[in-house]
Amino acid sequence: MRNSTKDSMVVQSVDRAIAVLELLLRRGEAGITEIAADLGVHKSTASRLVYTLQARNLVEQDGERGRFTLGVAMLRFAGAVVGQVDVARLGAPLCESLAEQLGETVNIAVLDGRSAMNVCQARGTSAIAAQNWAGQRTPLHATSSGKVLLAAMPEGPREDILAGELHSFTANTVTDAEELRALVQSIVEDEYATCFEELEPGLHAVAVPVRGADGAVLAAISASGPSFRLSRRRVRQITRELSEAARELSARLGYVER
Repeated sequence: MRNSTKDSMVVQSVDRAIAVLELLLRRGEAGITEIAADLGVHKSTASRLVYTLQARNLVEQDGERGRFTLGVAMLRFAGAVVGQVDVARLGAPLCESLAEQLGETVNIAVLDGRSAMNVCQARGTSAIAAQNWAGQRTPLHATSSGKVLLAAMPEGPREDILAGELHSFTANTVTDAEELRALVQSIVEDEYATCFEELEPGLHAVAVPVRGADGAVLAAISASGPSFRLSRRRVRQITRELSEAARELSARLGYVER
């Protein structure tokens, strides 16, 4: 039995566009007539759907035969999903080991639009009542992982974020664009980012980048804990352990250091 509540929320044009992509995934290629028949719609409707997808590079047309295949943009989506899955799967045991070693909460986060998405978390023996951030989005400008990911972004998208409204979570949250630009430069040079009570009062954190096979920053691995235990001095001391874990995870993801 179909769920009438969910059915009523389905946007027909979006549903049909997804059906087109699924058809091309199954068959490899198809013409407008085949697509229209498969969807049970008029050819003009199928054409509008296909050419809209083509405008976003989700499908491509063979110039000679006029048939359609999946486009290059689909590869970017697939690569992003596979990358995130690999980071979570391969990073989980490293998270556990590092959390046990440091006694603090360890997270791995990836870029998700204008936020950082935590894909896995482990709590150390000293962690007390730590929030479960796994599966949660956190702001780029107010977290150590977020700053690492922000620093790794292309200049255009990063400037869009810095030019927008930057929410203040505590009295220590940096919301000045110029100050954040300076921080970004230092993060690129130092290869780590810190966060001292910028997201929550009493919470300190430090993060380092994790690289994919192409050398680009794919994720950030961080350690966080209460300020009375994870002091500014200790934060800088544990960057070595974090960096070693990041290098190991990067190697597992195919990155070769030169």
